[in-house]
Amino acid sequence: MNKEETPSEPIKTGKTLQGRVVKAKKIKKTITVLVERREKHPLYKKIITKSKKFLVHDPSEVCGEGDLVEISSCRKQSKRKAFALAKVLRRSAESTQSDAQEKEQKA
Repeated sequence: MNKEETPSEPIKTGKTLQGRVVKAKKIKKTITVLVERREKHPLYKKIITKSKKFLVHDPSEVCGEGDLVEISSCRKQSKRKAFALAKVLRRSAESTQSDAQEKEQKA
C-alpha cells in the first residue's frame, strides 16, 4: 500500500470496555472501574458473573462514583494503569448532586 492510499477500514486502537466507577477522587486523575462480564461455566453450564477492577486515567476528573463509563486501552501510565477514560455513558444521581453542591460552594 502506498503512502497516498488510505485504508478502507478504520484502524483499531485497542480494547474498549464498559464498567461502573467504584472509586473516584481518592487518587488524583485516577478512577477505579469495575467491569463485569457474564459467561457460562464449561462443565456445569451455569451463567457466572465475573468482575475485574481497572485503574483508569481521568485527566479532567469529571467522573464520580456510580457513573457508567467506557474505557479504552492506552500506553501504560503507571504499574497498574493502562486504560484511559473514553466517555461517560450515564451519570449517577449522586455525582450530579455533588456537582451541583460544588458549584454552589464556588459561587
